[in-house]
Amino acid sequence: MNIDRVVYAVAGFFILASVLLSQYHDIRWLWFTGFVGLNLFQAAFTGFCPLAKVLKALGVEPGQAFK
Repeated sequence: MNIDRVVYAVAGFFILASVLLSQYHDIRWLWFTGFVGLNLFQAAFTGFCPLAKVLKALGVEPGQAFK
């Protein structure tokens, strides 16, 4: 898997997990969902993604989006 796919998979997991936690634990987990969405939105325009930087430092192969 390249960096793009890992970032999308992790973001999707975080969103699904926080929505489930908001339904079964506490509604305030939706703040985390919003944070992930906002980070994805800014990454689309700036190309800066903290997770992509960490994965690149770990040697994961870059994709087209986070070169």
